[in-house]
Amino acid sequence: MITRDINAFIAFARTLEQDFGPATARAAFLVSPDGFVRADQSAQDNRYMAEAGAFDADAALREHHALHRALSQDVPVVCFPGDEATPDAVFPNNVFATARVDGQPRLIVGRMRHPVRQQEATRADIRGYFHAMGYDETDLSQQPHPGELTGALVVDRARGIGFCGLSERCDETGAAQMHAAFGLRATLMFDLAAGEYHTNVLLAVLAGRAALVCPHALQGNVPTVLHALYGPHVVALSPAEQAAFAGNAIALTDQSVWMSRRAHDGLAPSSRRQLEEGAGFPIRSVPLDAIEAGGGSLRCCVAEIF
Repeated sequence: MITRDINAFIAFARTLEQDFGPATARAAFLVSPDGFVRADQSAQDNRYMAEAGAFDADAALREHHALHRALSQDVPVVCFPGDEATPDAVFPNNVFATARVDGQPRLIVGRMRHPVRQQEATRADIRGYFHAMGYDETDLSQQPHPGELTGALVVDRARGIGFCGLSERCDETGAAQMHAAFGLRATLMFDLAAGEYHTNVLLAVLAGRAALVCPHALQGNVPTVLHALYGPHVVALSPAEQAAFAGNAIALTDQSVWMSRRAHDGLAPSSRRQLEEGAGFPIRSVPLDAIEAGGGSLRCCVAEIF
């Protein structure tokens, strides 16, 4: 099922067991922020991106190395080199994703909106890494419809369902292509609010049992779906929490949630209690101020390996 009908999606999703696959990744990969500068093409529709003078490549490299060390406490983490020609490559989850489809590992290559990001999809080293591990490849990068993978599509891997926000970075055809590429059971499509570019800045599903959501930034009644599936473990974030990137979080295991230090410090006490005490997700964080100048935060840096 792929639909905009919230009631139909809820009715179907409630019938699904959490047996689609592991709720969290077995490993992850990063791309180093070499040549980290403002990409003017990406800035056209990413209001979170700072002005060029706010970019500090050396600080971004130090933060990224610390992020690599920190995440490696949870799962194995591989880091590929960056490239000065692709300054947004530090956010690889938009371009590369993995899934298990009918038990077989699959690498998915996304279709980026901007040419500067389309160059990332041509990387032979990342493709080759997964080919050597026996991953089949589904390459969406050459067709005309944007679909920026787990930037646009937030996936509950345990249930095999997706939440796809439509914007200039993903249209309905791109959403349908990603739905098929990930082999999902159901995907809910909805529009993002004006000025928003990626769903994963506004919504995170954590190990199939909790969610962070910025309800004011999603069109339609998406929180109703989340409450139907995750009950009391849905944390509604305020505009201030959203601006601190609190929605751009990830659970690499079912034991904790990762977000940037800015996001952690920007959480309201009630949100922190609901997440840590209610949903059982202790918060772990690292400083990413320099990297966040690029218009994304911790979750954007992490490409999951399933």
